[in-house]
Amino acid sequence: MSNIVIQVQNLSKQYRLGEIGTGSLAHDVNRWWYRIRGKENPYLKIGEVNDRTVQSDNDYVWALKDINFEVKQGEVLGIIGRNGAGKSTLLKILSKTTAPTTGQIKIKGRIASLLEVGTGFHPELSGRDNIFLNGAILGMTKKEIQKKFDEIVDFAGVERYIDTPVKRYSSGMYVRLAFAVAAHLEPEILIVDEVLAVGDAEFQKKCLGKMKDVSVNEGRTVLFVSHNMTAVKSLCQDIIFLKNGFIEDIGKAEKIINSYIISDGQVVTKREWRQEDYPGDNIARLIKAEIIDESGINLKAIDFSDNFYIEIIYDVLLNGYVVAPNIHLFDKSGEYVFVAIAERSSSSSGIGRYKTRVKIPRNFLNNGRYSIGIACTTLLPHILHFYEKDALEFDIVEDMENRNNFYRGDIPGVIRPELFWETMKIK
Repeated sequence: MSNIVIQVQNLSKQYRLGEIGTGSLAHDVNRWWYRIRGKENPYLKIGEVNDRTVQSDNDYVWALKDINFEVKQGEVLGIIGRNGAGKSTLLKILSKTTAPTTGQIKIKGRIASLLEVGTGFHPELSGRDNIFLNGAILGMTKKEIQKKFDEIVDFAGVERYIDTPVKRYSSGMYVRLAFAVAAHLEPEILIVDEVLAVGDAEFQKKCLGKMKDVSVNEGRTVLFVSHNMTAVKSLCQDIIFLKNGFIEDIGKAEKIINSYIISDGQVVTKREWRQEDYPGDNIARLIKAEIIDESGINLKAIDFSDNFYIEIIYDVLLNGYVVAPNIHLFDKSGEYVFVAIAERSSSSSGIGRYKTRVKIPRNFLNNGRYSIGIACTTLLPHILHFYEKDALEFDIVEDMENRNNFYRGDIPGVIRPELFWETMKIK
């Protein structure tokens, strides 16, 4: 189809571990000899799946294996996956900074890549010189670059340092200028890796806005890699989910992000202990903890705009104690968000098995990852019966189209309460 600008067919990339390059000179000569006779690379048959958690004596791994997809003009495609999934390798091949082992890529148009801090910059040259150098590499004339120069410098916010060698720039300044150059010099395809994480919140907001603008208003194609699911969801229509070098799933943003979160081993939204391992003492013991929706169904991905519940099942083993369950919520940095203790009416008194459920309201917790500690306490006298600090772990994700304001970037803070606003014209 004429509107397809990137077509990837049966793409694979193999690396040899523990060596510089692809192997010995003998291996390289052998590859060449097989290739000129039209035969298969003799070393392709011994590669293993690129799973960094598995030990093996095999020197060869597939960083990518049998990758197939197409990208249309003006599309913003997200690429997600855990560290080592093959995301950066794929972008490097698309950017032609490394070659595939097998398969082919068809690309229509110029590519500007931002794969790591300082990509394409010469450290000894000034910011000004690097703008012209990158423009020339993209095939632009000096006049075309001059026309965009002021806009690039203004977007990057490095006017004072524009004639300073970029080796003296901070990593944030490097990224600011590199992104401004890549986005403004009118490539048909813009490839952006996780480097935006180096910039501050204000700059990330500008970058997300610019990428959406070049896609929607200018018809350019964007490939975006990030671990920030909120940014990916706000920017991308379709997403590729890579796992151990293979395409695990591909499709619409919300579906694929939920699939990724569910597959991420760090997310634990249900936990049940074995009888011999019940946390607790001779008064109270923890049986089960789970995150559920209003119908009692276990949640794997929690939408920002939905209520959810934390349910705790525990045993009280002795009479004479008023046992109060409590939850301890932590953000991804391990800092306390809040502690909530069951009200007197929800406390447990008397021997038996109890189920306690606490509601976390919608539009309360911000996007991001959280962990929950589950505890049970008698308050008078104070006795801690059990405390499982990292009992559950979950992600809050958000569909940006449901926001009732125009901003689509990250919003700082841990909580985001839904407040009542009123505006009236007084004159």
